[in-house]
Amino acid sequence: DEPSEWEKAELDQAQVEQRIKEYNSQINSNLFMSLNKDGSYTGFIKVQLKLVRPVSVPATKRVPSLQAGRPGPRAQGVKRRTSFYLPKGTVKHLHIFSHTHASEVIDALLRKFTVIDNPRKFALFERSEKDEQVYLRKLADEEQPLRLRLLAGPSEKVLSFVLKENETGEVNWDAFTLPELHNFLRILQREEEEHVRQLRHRYARCRQKMQEAL
Repeated sequence: DEPSEWEKAELDQAQVEQRIKEYNSQINSNLFMSLNKDGSYTGFIKVQLKLVRPVSVPATKRVPSLQAGRPGPRAQGVKRRTSFYLPKGTVKHLHIFSHTHASEVIDALLRKFTVIDNPRKFALFERSEKDEQVYLRKLADEEQPLRLRLLAGPSEKVLSFVLKENETGEVNWDAFTLPELHNFLRILQREEEEHVRQLRHRYARCRQKMQEAL
């Protein structure tokens, strides 16, 4: 995607200092930006996670021994992975440097939620609202989110950050491991069973009402 108007902007040291003062004066929290002696600066960005597919996290499951009360050689922690959907609207604040890259933000977010999926499966997007339209732009790996945040100001409508799947068209299922694929199938099966249960319940109620009317 083409760089945004903020990515193209160039600021000298004095302009950076002035922008930070203006930014801090406009926020209603303690999530300030701070200028460092070396000319870099630190601050907070808020990232909303909008993931459609489940993520994988490590799980430890004890394998019971064959004889109760006598722990056998297999009664030990076995490393496994499990998959689940992150709640919709999950938001995370990150404290980063001005030189922190978008790829590093993705890595940090995955560590925060102990997600063990390949970071290349995800992408950081810049979200903006203009004339009642919403625009999304995928950030390049080397772009600096805190710099974009400073240049755009604190308004979430002007600029916000969203973590999404790194969509390149069709889902590349070959990028997933066999345990991940098996977990996806189990999740889909549970969703299908729940959907069928709801449909049967709805039709049973309709049938009952018609019988009562007869």
